[in-house]
Amino acid sequence: MNDASDVDLRLAFFQKLQAVTTKIHATTKLDEIMLDLGMEFCDLFNCDRFTLYALDEEKDHIVSKVKTGLTSFRDLKLAITPASIAGYVALTRKTVNLADVYDQAELARHSPELRFQQGVDQRTGYRTRQMLVAPLIAVQSRELLGVVQFINHRDRAPFSAIAEAGVKQLCETLSVALSQRMKPAQMVRTKYDGLVTAAALSAPELEQATRTARAREVDIEEVLIGEYGVKPQLLGLALEKFFGVPYEPFRPDRIKPVELLKNLKRQYIEESGWLPLEDGKDGVLVVALDPERIAHTRIVSHIFPKARPVYRVTGQREFRHMVELFYGHGDSGSVGDLLSGMDGGDDDGEALADVSEAVENELVKLLNKIIIDAHRQGVSDIHIEPLPGKGKTGIRFRKDGTLVPYIEIPASYRSALVARVKIMCDLDISERRKPQDGKIQFKKYGPLDIELRVATIPSAGGVEDIVMRILAAGEPIPLDQLGVLPFNLQRLRATIEKPYGLFFVCGPTGSGKTTTLHSVLHHLNTPETKIWTAEDPVEITQKGLRQVQVNRKAGMDFATVMRAFLRADPDIIMVGEMRDKETVGMGIEASLTGHMVFATLHTNSAPESIVRLLDMGMDPFNFADALLGILAQRLAKRLCGQCKQAVEASGEEVGLLLAEYCEELLNTEAFIRDPDAGRAAVLAGWRERYAKDGKFTLYRAVGCDACNKGYKGRVGLHELMLGSDKVKRLLQEHSRVAQLLAAALEDGMLTLKMDGIEKVLAGITDIKMVRAVCIK
Repeated sequence: MNDASDVDLRLAFFQKLQAVTTKIHATTKLDEIMLDLGMEFCDLFNCDRFTLYALDEEKDHIVSKVKTGLTSFRDLKLAITPASIAGYVALTRKTVNLADVYDQAELARHSPELRFQQGVDQRTGYRTRQMLVAPLIAVQSRELLGVVQFINHRDRAPFSAIAEAGVKQLCETLSVALSQRMKPAQMVRTKYDGLVTAAALSAPELEQATRTARAREVDIEEVLIGEYGVKPQLLGLALEKFFGVPYEPFRPDRIKPVELLKNLKRQYIEESGWLPLEDGKDGVLVVALDPERIAHTRIVSHIFPKARPVYRVTGQREFRHMVELFYGHGDSGSVGDLLSGMDGGDDDGEALADVSEAVENELVKLLNKIIIDAHRQGVSDIHIEPLPGKGKTGIRFRKDGTLVPYIEIPASYRSALVARVKIMCDLDISERRKPQDGKIQFKKYGPLDIELRVATIPSAGGVEDIVMRILAAGEPIPLDQLGVLPFNLQRLRATIEKPYGLFFVCGPTGSGKTTTLHSVLHHLNTPETKIWTAEDPVEITQKGLRQVQVNRKAGMDFATVMRAFLRADPDIIMVGEMRDKETVGMGIEASLTGHMVFATLHTNSAPESIVRLLDMGMDPFNFADALLGILAQRLAKRLCGQCKQAVEASGEEVGLLLAEYCEELLNTEAFIRDPDAGRAAVLAGWRERYAKDGKFTLYRAVGCDACNKGYKGRVGLHELMLGSDKVKRLLQEHSRVAQLLAAALEDGMLTLKMDGIEKVLAGITDIKMVRAVCIK
């Protein structure tokens, strides 16, 4: 029985080892083995930590790259002596399996001189116990290449005989990989021979790809990427080796160098194969398909005589992406083309009267182009940020809640650009000392039927900032596509379908409150129902709704519109904002007289909303009778569906998520009575909903051409608090937020963070994004 069990364990171990071996051969650099596969090695050997040491050039030390922060690393260097366990293994070339590194007697059995370096443990507080350390020996030359080190078995037991056999096989694989990556540079005959050197492609495969490209009359890079699965990064590194200049990858967040592109047409850039990226402290950074040829022609020095060119190389596909980023997707009116016709004006940007008619026409096209690009990219806000004096005007887009740079415009066009925006939304162009706000109906000026809300704000240095919000147009999102968890969706539907009462959606600006309310109204919108809405502005229109635009300048504020609604025979009333006592009081009155009232609030959480409304002076008994529920909402970035990476969650990761989830529940009766049972119940629910074969899968952001650093779009996090009898009683007693929160949790409410963790386990987002939008 035991023999059969041992055979099964050994078979399972070596199957996993085979999968890891495949990934080792797929890596391109020594660092990738340590940094990208380290966790897989730990899972394979069921240990806490893994370290890979490589022999340095002098061959008297071994060196490893050690992580010291989220994105920072340092090199750990050990002498090849018995002063450390890894150094001893490198010296003797013997595998060492230690049950306790602090046991001097056990160390002495290997060598009287063997020592464990305790300094790291003392600095970090981490306690090293078990160690399995093995040498990496070149297969043919039998020279030392490095050392692998595994620390602390997760079962707190010595590493098994299976692990010792496994580490021997792993070292053979790593030795082959290291030998290939540490070979001296070979004579490179073509641009892509570096792919063969890096073991990304065999020589016959490269020859076949060359013949295929020649026969089809296409670029060889397309064949390598499309048919042989070669990554653009590998191509770039091969080109780097061939040309002897650094490889420059495509970066979608790069700021467009408008001044550098002023006199460069797209057609010339595509034909000549070079592109200026930025004017930095070292000179003009130039990326080229053939940097040797471009440097030899000295064309860059002729176009930019006062700057020193700094060359980089890139592949054909990434070069096209860079051109499209700067010039648009084949648009005739790209930013570079539009600005190329604008010869310089007054450097201080104040000479509006001196701007020529040609430049003014180009500015009109430029602003239209900015708005069209923003709409195409799914941007919510456009920020125009001028600097005083000779400073440039920066333009940034808010995409998925994050600001990203778009372009920079020379100071000489600043005033004309601001004036153009003011003209489009009918503001006073001579008023520069006071904030103004207005709207742009873009169909008057461009091909899109969209509306923009505009705010101008005087800022330091006598300039004006402008923020333009692109208002969401079109049909509302169906209720079951809002991203509400099934449990919450069922409770939400039952609440909003009641004939009368008061229901709030709360959250900060830009958290999707209006979108959610319109989805609710779309669900309730039937021919038998009269629905009035008061909004500022009316962003989403629906057939069957009677929508009123609030106009404070004309005396049409929310309270005035609400009074009119009550005389207009409504069934449902939706109020865009309830921020004053009069509007809230009218909402409560309307709900108590048989109307369903929906409204938004700018509060952080559902329980806090109740306290905020009571602080306004609402009668707690009337308010308790009227309240149906409160939905707090946030928007978190959604993981890109094309590139997100699935990773089996470790016990530690699940434990951390569980601790963070249960922290919200500590004041509930179940957790006060028996915290361990409460945690076990939560974990059991997770296993039922998300685990496969008893294991959880988490997803990590990777990043691809279709997304922004691994994220694309946003998902709602929801906190639905219903007006249960217990909550209403606490409301009438003016109870504190903590008591209301505990009562709501006992009724089944999920806090924003709890809802977010559920969506982390479902693979929709990650915990980093959830923490970013949940204030607790």
